[in-house]
Amino acid sequence: MRKTLIVAAVLAFAWVAWPQAQEPDAQPVQHPDGTLEPVPIDPGRPWGWAVRAFMDDPDRQLYNTAKAKLLRGEQVFSHTQSRFDPEQYCRMAPHYDYTWFEMQHSRLRFDQVEEMMRACPHAGATPFIRMPDALEGSMQKAYDMGILGTIVPMVDDVHKARDAARFARFPPVGRRSQGGSGFWDALLNPGETYRSSINDNILIGVMIETVEGVNNAYEIASTPGIDVVMMGNGDIESFSGYTQESNEYQDMLTRVRDATYRAGKYWGNAWATYADGNRLSPDSRFHQNGPSNDGWSP
Repeated sequence: MRKTLIVAAVLAFAWVAWPQAQEPDAQPVQHPDGTLEPVPIDPGRPWGWAVRAFMDDPDRQLYNTAKAKLLRGEQVFSHTQSRFDPEQYCRMAPHYDYTWFEMQHSRLRFDQVEEMMRACPHAGATPFIRMPDALEGSMQKAYDMGILGTIVPMVDDVHKARDAARFARFPPVGRRSQGGSGFWDALLNPGETYRSSINDNILIGVMIETVEGVNNAYEIASTPGIDVVMMGNGDIESFSGYTQESNEYQDMLTRVRDATYRAGKYWGNAWATYADGNRLSPDSRFHQNGPSNDGWSP
């Protein structure tokens, strides 16, 4: 039965083609329209409807302020912290929606991330890590020290997406082992505990960065517990061979965008240049880097 469903999903979304993407330090590009017409938004099914439905209490006041902003229908942006520098982190964090602690393409360690977070707790930006992998031990370390979101790169199929989701949340919706810190205790609502509130406050993102990932976009996005599907813009260009100025590349964006919307999750792009100036920009909600939330410039 599972094989039949997978085959049906692949056939149904084969026409949706392939995307890929990644780093943010790119120059703005001219965005053609592509050849595919994006699936229209149904007012009864707004972006992220399945993310809200997955929560124990959709009306909960969240201490993950970046997730709260997504749920309000707004775009979110980060600053990127790629080195151990508490002073730099404390200077930048108050001005952004979330911090992108870079552990895929840097030598940052978990203890260094934790030390930066504790240098200025609750500085403003919600702490996220782009993970080196989705292994249970890595996810456990990240969340036990107080991280509220993880972005797992190079997700090609539902198996890696499943690991990204299930090791982040406690049962019954996940398989995270009992643990945690008191980092968010000061921000709990009356009657809440860390254990009772954290599943709703977690935000799980995955990055589609290969042609294979684009072809499997609907299955990836439909994985329970996945909240955000993000294009790795540079890697999609690298793996597909299509330049970002091409209609073929823009069609890949549309295909993943459509698959993510149908699954009820949030769609985003690693390159914040896609937050404005592209016909899909109103639908691009989650970005690495981009403008501060108060006009501050580093």
